[in-house]
Amino acid sequence: MDTQYLENIESNVRTYSRSFPVIFDKAQGARIWDADGNEYLDFLAGAGTLNYGHNESDLQKALIDYIQSGGIVHGLDMWTDAKYQFFKTVEEVLLKPRGLDYKIQLPGPTGTNAVEAAIRLARHATGRKNIITFTNGFHGVTMGALATTGNAKFRQAAELPAIGAQFMPYDGYLGEGVDTLDYLEKALTDSSSGLDKPAAVFFETVQGEGGINVASIEWMQRLEHLCKAHDILMIVDDIQAGCGRTGKFFSFEHADIKPDIITNSKSISGFGLPFAMVLMRRDLDVWKAGEYNGTFRGFNFAMVTATAALKKYWSDDTFEKDIQRKGEIVKTRYQELASLISDHGHSASERGRGLMRGLDVKTGEMADKITKRAFKKGLIIETCGHDGNVIKCLCSLTITGDELEKALDILEDSVKDALAA
Repeated sequence: MDTQYLENIESNVRTYSRSFPVIFDKAQGARIWDADGNEYLDFLAGAGTLNYGHNESDLQKALIDYIQSGGIVHGLDMWTDAKYQFFKTVEEVLLKPRGLDYKIQLPGPTGTNAVEAAIRLARHATGRKNIITFTNGFHGVTMGALATTGNAKFRQAAELPAIGAQFMPYDGYLGEGVDTLDYLEKALTDSSSGLDKPAAVFFETVQGEGGINVASIEWMQRLEHLCKAHDILMIVDDIQAGCGRTGKFFSFEHADIKPDIITNSKSISGFGLPFAMVLMRRDLDVWKAGEYNGTFRGFNFAMVTATAALKKYWSDDTFEKDIQRKGEIVKTRYQELASLISDHGHSASERGRGLMRGLDVKTGEMADKITKRAFKKGLIIETCGHDGNVIKCLCSLTITGDELEKALDILEDSVKDALAA
């Protein structure tokens, strides 16, 4: 197979194939192979879509059994056995044990579908239009979601002004020792601030594409208090940080807060199949029939694998404890790498929560040097942040200890090579 053919025929909009210019054809767990048989450890995992690894065997079996049984594949939003089992599992495995009571909307197959639905629902339920979002946030590239996304690259490509949202500084945006919610509170209480009373505040507890920026527990709790005090809905975008990535199924569990609306996608299917859902407080379900729809909001294959994943990994706390343990390993190794880089005269730091971690090397140039060397050594790892300056760990949550250590060793060797160069 010829990569030149693909380069010639596929649009210039492609991204990941530029960083990893080979043809992949097999994968299992945390490993992926190209067409020439070269093996790579995967620290990207579908940008957080493959939390349980590639081709997880029990999920694969559930899907194959369902296909062979003649089960419904596409059902619009009609009721199917696959949907019934998924909804029951969400309620019994996720919601009730956490003291949560939400209705479920399946808005379409992608994260940005969920974001669009959540924003429109908040406006519909409150009668207000403005959405508060935060610096460095990323919520998608459809027009409503784009209005809440900070990255200029995506906003400029729309060729239209992104409207309907106002940005506030995220936790840590103004440096250490500054509580950015002081500004939000002042703006909410000052009639001359220029801030229209919002329908909702929309945020990620850990900003993924924005650079693995972590909201502190205290910041999230105060934000919830502000929302309640001013009758503003709180929406948590748990698309990348959810499904166990931070060490809890829902990333906001760490702060013991209860959002009014939650968006979820990426790893919710468990198998890499496109799937998204919105969880909403029951009294917020003010939709009329068909007010938000989509042809592919009934992808039963994804419901089957999602059900299998929830039952296997989230029926008790064993899995989340293992994620937290592995997260500490990555944290320690990333901190050691940050010290190594700093010792060579380049500023660097580590941050994250659970297995959603970043090594900030301050410049995209340095990050690219490291990740390109890592790929040549057999590690797929990408960058994020405003300048592509953060090397991001999004390995599968099921990665073995040996695989994790090997991947981190490759990254360490790549850092040393980049520093020597």
